[in-house]
Amino acid sequence: MDVRAPKGTVDMLPEVASAWEHMTRTAQTLFARYGYEPIYTPMFEHTEVFERGIGEATDIVSKEMYTFEDKGGRMITLRPEGTASVVRSALEHNLVQQGSSAKLYYAGPMFRYERPQKGRQRQFWQIGIECLGAADPSVDAEVITVLWRFFETIGIPAASMRLLINSMGDEHCRPAYRDKVAAHIREHSAGLCEECNRRADTNPLRAFDCKNPACATIMATAPLLRDELCDECAAHYAAVKVRLDMLGIPYIEEPKLVRGLDYYTRTVFEVQADAGLGSQNAIGGGGRYDRLFEEYGGKPTPGLGFALGFERTLLCMEAAGVQVPALPRSQVYVARVSDDVAEEVFGITQALRDAGVAAEMDHQSRSLKSQFKQADRLGAQFVVICGPEELACGEATVRNMGTKEESRVAVADLSAALRDLLV
Repeated sequence: MDVRAPKGTVDMLPEVASAWEHMTRTAQTLFARYGYEPIYTPMFEHTEVFERGIGEATDIVSKEMYTFEDKGGRMITLRPEGTASVVRSALEHNLVQQGSSAKLYYAGPMFRYERPQKGRQRQFWQIGIECLGAADPSVDAEVITVLWRFFETIGIPAASMRLLINSMGDEHCRPAYRDKVAAHIREHSAGLCEECNRRADTNPLRAFDCKNPACATIMATAPLLRDELCDECAAHYAAVKVRLDMLGIPYIEEPKLVRGLDYYTRTVFEVQADAGLGSQNAIGGGGRYDRLFEEYGGKPTPGLGFALGFERTLLCMEAAGVQVPALPRSQVYVARVSDDVAEEVFGITQALRDAGVAAEMDHQSRSLKSQFKQADRLGAQFVVICGPEELACGEATVRNMGTKEESRVAVADLSAALRDLLV
């Protein structure tokens, strides 16, 4: 039996798992401030949810999805991203009724069959928000602000990040622009890679993302969408920038930013951070998707959101020297002088826990000296020493592990006394 995790997956051991929980707690607190509520969708969906939503011509759908036939003969796919699932759920449960909106956030694992590398795994973890039912550009600015504030809140210096923004237009102006980019690709086909030439017929805008230096040079001379926006899209984009300027959110206009999913319209954005990441430097991004509900047969419903990657964000935090706050594994350690008071120690430990104190005790018949060493390893602030003589008097000795001061406390008062000391 091979006891190693499958290729492209990693065990989230306690230190990393604590970082994930710290990020999710930070997200929950911050997102709630903006009115977002939690939603959890299945980790797999009918394959069509992603084919129709993300786009069959995208790399995700054509190359990276984990798709299989279940025992009922249905085609099922492990979710490669969160937006399509949230929109499917919102449509199924009528979460966005006429004239209303829904603000939702999610956190959990996603799956893509990619070449594993630093900050990128086949099972990876994301946190995201979706704002459904709102078309005003103020919402675009708000969503971008939430993403930027999240990274600031967890300790990534603003100076080490950059926010890129662009507009991808809509169904009125983007088709003509796509045709121009496709014509540019065909005109320079001899100098472009096979993949970029294929994209001329499937998804020409994705050629802007090609990492081949020769392709990047050719695409640098391609027409820019900002020069082709219709009046409404141009006005929407301008209004987003005005609001970001009002808040002092620094941004860089990147006319070649297209993101990787077909459902995006108008505003798209991405936060990048080079420290600790190398070439895969995007730690979060998203955009507007005003036509996605219609792809699923729903009524026209505007929407936008973002997703941030846990693995890359953690690398960025480590590069910036950010320390994840450690939750106390044990505030109090209850030590026994001898085994004949084991039952009393068990009861005292449980009473402390029931009173809201993080408490630990010995389960391995260690010596008193070894119990003190274990208390140190666990970071306990106080040790309650229980010996036969003290307990016979209804008392125990409380030692402050920082000052080494000791005091006798009645067992009946231990929980209250320790709560006061810990405060």
